[in-house]
Amino acid sequence: MHVAGVNVPLPNATSPTLHRWLTGPRFGRLPAPHADHAPALSFEFFPPRTEALEAQLWACIRRLEPLQPRFVSVTYGAGGSTQARTHATVARIVAETSLTPAAHLTCVCATRDAVHEVARAYWDAGVRHIVALRGDVPGGGPYEPHPGGYAYAADLVAGLRRIADFEISVAAYPEVHPAALGGQQDLDNLKRKLDAGATRAITNYFFDADVFLRFLDRAMAAGITAPIVPGIMPVTNFAQAAKFSELSGASVPDWLARLFEGTEDDPETRRMVAAVVAAEQVRLLQANGVDEFHFYTLNRPDLTYAIAHILGVRPG
Repeated sequence: MHVAGVNVPLPNATSPTLHRWLTGPRFGRLPAPHADHAPALSFEFFPPRTEALEAQLWACIRRLEPLQPRFVSVTYGAGGSTQARTHATVARIVAETSLTPAAHLTCVCATRDAVHEVARAYWDAGVRHIVALRGDVPGGGPYEPHPGGYAYAADLVAGLRRIADFEISVAAYPEVHPAALGGQQDLDNLKRKLDAGATRAITNYFFDADVFLRFLDRAMAAGITAPIVPGIMPVTNFAQAAKFSELSGASVPDWLARLFEGTEDDPETRRMVAAVVAAEQVRLLQANGVDEFHFYTLNRPDLTYAIAHILGVRPG
């Protein structure tokens, strides 16, 4: 099968994905994008650092709010560096919108008491959904658990379960976390987080659909039954996306580089290419039985809105 320059092979004969390939529609016969069958969406924002960026964030939130996403998440800087801004953004979403917010919360560089204080503050503000992450070390460098804190995300999940009845999402890495020793270790870690009480996993972004489908097969074979939601990042700036990908462990296929080649000074063509690539990626996953997607918006709403429209998602 050939999609946007990608050869997508059939799964192994014993793979659960094979059933989807054999019984579901092929790429040439994707499900019609009608609102009655539209996928469930969620969106991710990051907290603003300046007044201008805050205005941009809230324009993004207002633009996407009518699409009635399942939830919207707000990121948390390395080492909790945006803790106050994240809390303020989430609290305002609760107070001023119809959206259901999910607040990111990390345990790196924090004591358990500090984490508990933040979690209780979210609960008191009406936040019932946490995205629980280990987090990155500020400034980079090797990770060392805080002696008085939670060592890893699985420990954080278990701790949050003791604080309140949160809905908890965790991260998953279809192409393996950069710090993991291998795919099996990374998958074992995901299972620990889900077994500790997480509700779902949201993946790091990827660009080849078969990357996610093969990961889903491995997760199912490992006994993981919780929903795994694919993370989708529309590419508005290819050079920036390539840099992000190098840090996060996501591969950038050659076909994607070729599609954006020569568009450095042509933002309109870049947006059109980005919309086609992301919509095609999601529609291919839909054809294989995936019906929920998490969009990394980068606080830029128009591309995400356009892709949602292509997928049949309309204002409620």
